[in-house]
Amino acid sequence: MALLTVIDLAVSFFLDEGEVRAVDGVSFEIEEGETVALVGESGCGKSIVALSVLDLVPAPGRIVRGEVRFGQDDLLHVTPKYLRQVRGGEIGMVFQEPGAALNPVFPIGRQIAEVLELHQGLSRSDAQAEAVRVLGNVGIPDPEKRANAYPFELSGGMSQRAVIAIATCTHPKLLIADEPTTALDVTVQAEILDLLRDLQDRYRMAILLITHDLGVVVEMAQKILVMYTGKLFETGPTEAIFNNPRHPYTKGLLGAITRLGAGRQAPLQGIPGAVPDLLDLPSGCTFHPRCELADGECTAAFPPLRAMGINVKCACHHAGKNTEREP
Repeated sequence: MALLTVIDLAVSFFLDEGEVRAVDGVSFEIEEGETVALVGESGCGKSIVALSVLDLVPAPGRIVRGEVRFGQDDLLHVTPKYLRQVRGGEIGMVFQEPGAALNPVFPIGRQIAEVLELHQGLSRSDAQAEAVRVLGNVGIPDPEKRANAYPFELSGGMSQRAVIAIATCTHPKLLIADEPTTALDVTVQAEILDLLRDLQDRYRMAILLITHDLGVVVEMAQKILVMYTGKLFETGPTEAIFNNPRHPYTKGLLGAITRLGAGRQAPLQGIPGAVPDLLDLPSGCTFHPRCELADGECTAAFPPLRAMGINVKCACHHAGKNTEREP
């Protein structure tokens, strides 16, 4: 049995202008100890999927259908008390902006200790001592001193480490990491990725990694979910998708990566156009206005997510006609 199973998840935001379908029929599984990357451009619904797992979708958003099974339990239909135990206990979350995730009026150590008191029943003094140890585990120097520091006193890299410490101090089975390396320089990014891998090995936890950086994906994930306008367009093992992407959108994302050995004259292959307004989506396949392969079939109906190889699925009318990657 998978650790996490999401089935036909749909999330809408009900605005005065109309209904925004931020997530529309998303299904996937995460096995114990596995890293799954959810990728796509900004505004495609990745973070809403992450928030939905813990039923944290902000108003006026609402989960309109689907299941989020964590082991035997559907987290969308459990008691608030049980869900509070799961949040921060068995499932940790690294939110997208560490500066916004940290409480500015409490020291870092107190914020970690509060989680330990709530989920592990530690006394205040024991929780504070454990918080210092946890800060050391995530690579923060002089953890005894930093435990008394406030968020504004930390650098971007240390703030991210503190957020990761809060999310992993209870040794969760699943860590949801939403853009954990955004706005960090490349050296700090590499350090954060190394930290996540180390914590994963130490606690044997699974990771749902939300990112638009495919360079991060190839280092971290065993499986990729490619998302666009609230839907999954392609899913499969990382190696299979990097070596032979089926969907034109996936090919476009991969074409925008700088590759070693490509030479200075090799241009990046950007995707034309922009993500459409979710209040006014194109008919049929929502990628067709940006796709050079689009024809009448693409504008008429959205293609189903169907098998295209071993453990690979793709939602494209033309994917089976030419699956070879262009040089």
